[in-house]
Amino acid sequence: MTSMAERRLSELGLTLPAPATAVANYLPFTSHGSVIIISGQLPMREGQVHYKGKVGIDLSLAEGQDAARLCGLNILTQLKTACNGNLDRVEKCLRIGGFVNCGPDFTDQPKVINGVSDLMVEIFGPDIGRHARAAVGVNSLPLGAAVEVEAMFRVRD
Repeated sequence: MTSMAERRLSELGLTLPAPATAVANYLPFTSHGSVIIISGQLPMREGQVHYKGKVGIDLSLAEGQDAARLCGLNILTQLKTACNGNLDRVEKCLRIGGFVNCGPDFTDQPKVINGVSDLMVEIFGPDIGRHARAAVGVNSLPLGAAVEVEAMFRVRD
């Protein structure tokens, strides 16, 4: 059976990528009770970082937003795995933490991270998809990625 979230992904012409494997000593997700925490996801596609460099220098704001959206798709992939294949278990996106690889004068980190925030609302609707958030500029990210995003969700049993 296809979940409502997966139907919405299909309507938007989006597909979930294969789950990325951890690149260090951590889990891609962990859970405690009804909370699932998704480790930072990079803009990976087919095993490769798709957006590399600094937003505002090497990449445009729009490319940064696309990178964040791709991070969001990777988050949904990990979340689906954590939910045993059923995204309908998601009750609430609680928090998004976004890190933007950018230069010292770049101040549009919130606009970049809107790429993933907007995706969560598009997929789950505003009641479930809207969340608390941080959008932080950093000097570098793993594998040269432009964006990294972590997330926290509440799910039902």
